[in-house]
Amino acid sequence: MRRTLYGPDHLAFGESVTEFVDRYVKPRHQAIIEQRFIDREVWKRAGESGFLGLEIPEVYGGSEAGDYRFNAMLTEVLSGVSAAIPSAFGIHVDIVAPYLTELTTEEQRSRWLPGFCTGDIVTAIGMTEPAAGSDLAGIKTTARQEGTDWVINGSKTFITNGYNADLVVVAVKTSPDKKAKGITLFAVEKGMPGFERGRKLDKIGQPESDTAELFFEDVRVPAHNVIGEVDRGFIHMMTFLPQERLNCAVSNLAHAKALFAETLTYVSDRKAFGQAIGSFQFNKFTIAEVATKIDVTQAFVDACVDAHADGELSATDAAKAKWWTAEIQNTILDTCLQLHGGYGYMNEYRIAQAWKDARVTRIWAGSNEIMKEIIGRDLGF
Repeated sequence: MRRTLYGPDHLAFGESVTEFVDRYVKPRHQAIIEQRFIDREVWKRAGESGFLGLEIPEVYGGSEAGDYRFNAMLTEVLSGVSAAIPSAFGIHVDIVAPYLTELTTEEQRSRWLPGFCTGDIVTAIGMTEPAAGSDLAGIKTTARQEGTDWVINGSKTFITNGYNADLVVVAVKTSPDKKAKGITLFAVEKGMPGFERGRKLDKIGQPESDTAELFFEDVRVPAHNVIGEVDRGFIHMMTFLPQERLNCAVSNLAHAKALFAETLTYVSDRKAFGQAIGSFQFNKFTIAEVATKIDVTQAFVDACVDAHADGELSATDAAKAKWWTAEIQNTILDTCLQLHGGYGYMNEYRIAQAWKDARVTRIWAGSNEIMKEIIGRDLGF
């Protein structure tokens, strides 16, 4: 089915992203997998191409696109390479960017945003803790005020870009007695005494993105590194989470589509009993089901992107898009692996890595169970 989401400018932008991927990502892809992080050179090339500052005002070096469809196009193209690379870039471009543009002072924007756009400052967001994942109100990391500074103690885990980030937006309890109403956001910067990174975590999938533990031991953060309002951090996070979940939805589906296209080629070329395995009735019906699931899901995701571009995407619809695409992606990739037969279980085939990469999407950005809880509450339960 012909998509109507993108216009000529978005498609031209997509061609630029494809050229960037072909020149700077694909030649380094295996090295990125082995080292478990994206080279700073790749980040800087992305900055030179104008991909990092899509939501950043021009005065700070951004492109100020003012249209989320450009973000979505960037995510779609990157997702054709792997699930991890759009995750790493998405944290920076889609997830941290709104915090640094909409909640910051002029002084903060001048200090951080130019480097954010060039790739000299790579960012991460620190919400998840060892004992608090989807339950953001349950975080234990705290900050106490000492004069004009704040002193942070605690830890975070599963932080994408955490190992190499220059700036981390960290959620901490500043008024523990207020529970969710006592959370504040801080910009913790590389080199601050007491701020340490743990090991790069050894994950089942998505090896391209560095994922780390973060530790804060009496980290003294100046008041001018507070992001937004003190004790309003939970509200700030709830405001921006729909965009994070939409980013996940776009990537989930684009990743599944790319692997399905590769699988179509495989089942056309692979022969058994004298004919292409895709021509057997069961396989043909299976392929038809996957193609339909992709088209139907694409229609909903495109509608969500369009709504978000117009400032109308609800938290509930974002939750629907996130959980549904995560489920669909995992179902599709499992089916594609099965169609590859024994070769699908071999790491040398991309479907094997994609299958492993996809599993986490049902967990992160709020588990699928939490997404259903959000939807259920919206229905009055």
